[in-house]
Amino acid sequence: MQDTSKQYDAVIDKCRTLFVNKMSDYGSAWRILRLPSLTDQIFIKAQRIRGLQENDVRKVDEGEVSEFIGIINYCIMALIQLEKGVVEQPDMETAEATQLYDEKIAITKQLMLDKNHDYGEAWRDMRVSSLTDLILQKLLRVKQIEDNAGKTIVSEGIDANYQDMINYAVFAMIHLGESN
Repeated sequence: MQDTSKQYDAVIDKCRTLFVNKMSDYGSAWRILRLPSLTDQIFIKAQRIRGLQENDVRKVDEGEVSEFIGIINYCIMALIQLEKGVVEQPDMETAEATQLYDEKIAITKQLMLDKNHDYGEAWRDMRVSSLTDLILQKLLRVKQIEDNAGKTIVSEGIDANYQDMINYAVFAMIHLGESN
């Protein structure tokens, strides 16, 4: 399990670096996005990954890894939006956004460690395509919860689904890194 923790941190470090650099380029423009908009952005990324996995020809020179990074970062933005709410104008400096990023990742990583312990690292025997399908399934669940005004009867909330998507995307990136 120690390997998993280090591999997880390495993936997140790559994602966090991109997030911070994009904050420098664009500021916190993402703060105006409502949750369904973030969910749709994640959906687009997951659909593209699935297309890359199924199609023989690629017309854009970006692979799965950049899309998984996008999924992770958009999910973190969504978790921040859940906590802070949507704003009309960008309102967050890089330092605050990075601190919130780190807080959300720490909680999500602990969830991964707890589940990983209970499931015995079953994800290591899964295919990247299966992880992609699970992300798409979680997205459809989130869309349904959003359509239900955020209410669930017996199911996990939106936050848990975003956290699971982050962890599935990290697992996929670990697999893709190990296959090189």
